[in-house]
Amino acid sequence: MSVNYIGIALVLNCGSSSIKYQVVDTTLDEPLASGLVERVTDHNEGVRQIIASLSAPDSGVDVSTLTVVGHRVVQGGSEFSAPTVIDDSVETSIAKLSVLAPLHNPGHVAGISAARAAFPDIPHVAVFDTAFHATLSEAAYSYAIDPRLAHEHGIRRYGFHGTSHGFVSRECAEVMERDPKELRIITLHLGNGASADAIKGGFAIDTSMGLTPLDGLVMGSRTGAIDPAVVFHLHRAAGMDIDEIDNLFNKRSGMLGLTGYSDMRDVHKAISEGSHEAQVALEIYCRRIKGYVGQYMAQLGGLDAIVFTAGVGENDEVVRRESLSGLAELGIVIDDERNAGRKKEATLISTDDSRVQVWVIPTNEEREIAAQSIAAVS
Repeated sequence: MSVNYIGIALVLNCGSSSIKYQVVDTTLDEPLASGLVERVTDHNEGVRQIIASLSAPDSGVDVSTLTVVGHRVVQGGSEFSAPTVIDDSVETSIAKLSVLAPLHNPGHVAGISAARAAFPDIPHVAVFDTAFHATLSEAAYSYAIDPRLAHEHGIRRYGFHGTSHGFVSRECAEVMERDPKELRIITLHLGNGASADAIKGGFAIDTSMGLTPLDGLVMGSRTGAIDPAVVFHLHRAAGMDIDEIDNLFNKRSGMLGLTGYSDMRDVHKAISEGSHEAQVALEIYCRRIKGYVGQYMAQLGGLDAIVFTAGVGENDEVVRRESLSGLAELGIVIDDERNAGRKKEATLISTDDSRVQVWVIPTNEEREIAAQSIAAVS
C-alpha cells in the first residue's frame, strides 16, 4: 500500500450519468463493498441508492464507521496540487475548473454536492488526477504559445491518471526493494484511456496527456497526439464545426476509429480472422508506446524500470511484448514465458539480464484515493 494511514473510506467516482463507488478499509486487501449506479439523472438520488445498498444487512458495511468520503476529481488545474478537504470554496473552485474538463468536472461537482448533503458529519476530500503532475517543470508543462495568453486561459500540460501513476511507481520501488529516490521509472497506464509518465526520484517529470486527456498515446476512442492542423483542415475541407471535431477526436477515434472496436480483445479477434485494418491499428498503438518509452528514457537520462498497468497493461501480453520489441540495445528485453497471460499481482516480465526491469503491476486507484483521503484528515 502506498500511503500508510488506517481508516475506512467511501470512494466516489462520479460521472455525468453514473457513480462508481467502493468502501475501502485500508487494513484489508479487498474492498468491503463496491458497485456502480448507472443512468443517473439526479446525483442526490444516485447517492441515496448507494446508501441504501450499503445499509442493507448483507452489505458487510457499517456506514457509521466511515472515516472519510474520498472523491476522484479529474481536473485540479494549477490550484490543487494535493488531496484537499472539501468546503464550499473548494467545491466552487472545482466547478470553475469545468472549463478545462467539461466532460468530467461537472459530474464530479454534482456528486460532491450530493454526497456532502448525504454525509454532512463526515469530512470529504478531493483527490485530483492532475495533482501528481504538479512537479513538472515549467519547460515540461508549457506549450510554445504566447505565455500571457496561456496563463490567462490555463493552457498548459496538466497530465491525468496521476493517482495510478503515483501508486504503481511506489509499488514498483517496493517490489524492487529500492528507494524511490534512486529510481528512474516509466509508467504505462493502458486502459480505455492511456497515458505514459516519466518519474525520477519519485516525482513526475513528464507525462503524455496534456491540457486534456486527449493527447499522447492512442486510446480506446481518442486520437492521442495528432497534428493540430487536422482541426483546421477538417473544418475547411469537410465542413465540420468544432463540436463535431471534438466528438470525432474523443469518441470516434483511436482503436474504435481504426477498427470499429474500442476493446483490445475484439481487436485481437479481428486480427486472428485476418483483418488488415486491425493489424495496422495494433502496430500504430504499440509504435506510439515505444516512441514515448524512447523519449522518456532520454528525458530521464537512463532508465531503471518500466511498469505496465490498467486493463490493457495488466492483461494483454501481445501489447506488452510488441511495445518493447527491438529495444535490446537499450537494455530492455522481455521474457516471453514471464510475460505470458494476465497478471493479477506484481510480476517481473523482463529477462534476468535485462538492464531495465519491466514489471506488470495492477493499479488500485480507489485504494490510493482512500489512503490519500484518510491521510488528508488525519
